[in-house]
Amino acid sequence: MEKVKRLAAENEVLVISKSSCCLCYAVVVLLRDLGVCPMVYELDHDPEARDVEKALVRLHVCHAPPVPAVFIAGELIGSTNEVMSLHLSGELNRMLKPYKVVQEN
Repeated sequence: MEKVKRLAAENEVLVISKSSCCLCYAVVVLLRDLGVCPMVYELDHDPEARDVEKALVRLHVCHAPPVPAVFIAGELIGSTNEVMSLHLSGELNRMLKPYKVVQEN
C-alpha cells in the first residue's frame, strides 16, 4: 500500500497499468489527447507487482481488475469506467486543467 501511496503523491497524474492491457492503453491515450503527460507505471516490469495489485484491489473496494488505476493529484479517480464517465461529463478535463502541458486559450 505504501508504494501506491508514494507513487500517487509523487506524480500529478499517474496511471498504474499493465503493458498487455488494452484498456490501460486507451486511458493513457485519452489523457495524452487531453493534454497531460501521465506517469505510466507498468506493473509487469515490477517485481513487487503482486503487492501493488493487492493494494489497488483494496483501494477499489470491488472485485474488478485493478488496472488501469488512475490517480490525479494523489487521489484515486478509478479505472476505465470512472475515467470515461468523468470524460463524458466534462469533469475530467476540469480536473486535468492544472496539469496540462499545453494550456488552453
